[in-house]
Amino acid sequence: MYTPTQFREERPEVLSKAIRDIQLAVLVTATPGTYHATHAPMVLKEQDGVWTLEAHFARPNPHGAALASGPLPSLAIFQGPQAYVSPSWYETKQIHGKVVPTWNYIAVHAHGPLEIIEDGTWLLQHLNDLTDANEGYREQPWSVSDAPGDFIGKLSRAIIGLRLTVEKVEGSWKMAQHRSEGDRIGTREGLAASPRAGDQAVAEIMRELEARREA
Repeated sequence: MYTPTQFREERPEVLSKAIRDIQLAVLVTATPGTYHATHAPMVLKEQDGVWTLEAHFARPNPHGAALASGPLPSLAIFQGPQAYVSPSWYETKQIHGKVVPTWNYIAVHAHGPLEIIEDGTWLLQHLNDLTDANEGYREQPWSVSDAPGDFIGKLSRAIIGLRLTVEKVEGSWKMAQHRSEGDRIGTREGLAASPRAGDQAVAEIMRELEARREA
């Protein structure tokens, strides 16, 4: 991923939090003459300094057939908050007018071999982990065990478990870090005033980066 130095994020705790917050990834595997791309929620596991990403998809998905002969190099792309940036928010627009629109965004790329996991116990644990991560904050969280066992068993046989062992992770936090203070503040205020939730999320990230800059 092309990432200029000023946008590069390398702190493991920040990258892992982003992956856990975003969850949904585009999982890409290249094969001779084509490539496979599947959208799938992924669960990050960390053990002894090794990161793995666990997922599943429907058994008829041809992506699974591509992995039938063994692990293949793959890429999980996590797209975080993103927003269009209007040059009208820049202080420098009033000074010289030499400004153009751009885009602010967060992206994390995780590279590594992707393999199929055909183990019922592993798959059930994965489904529990994924569900618990998203139900835990509810007053009455739903759990996999709330559904009949034979029903879960039937559905589990219709999916394939996946594990990507992360060999490299890249983060890009493109949040106007290279702009002047006036341009950064103008952008942040413009996004914060937007009715779009995504714009407001980017404004909050810019606010956090500004606080870190001032610390």
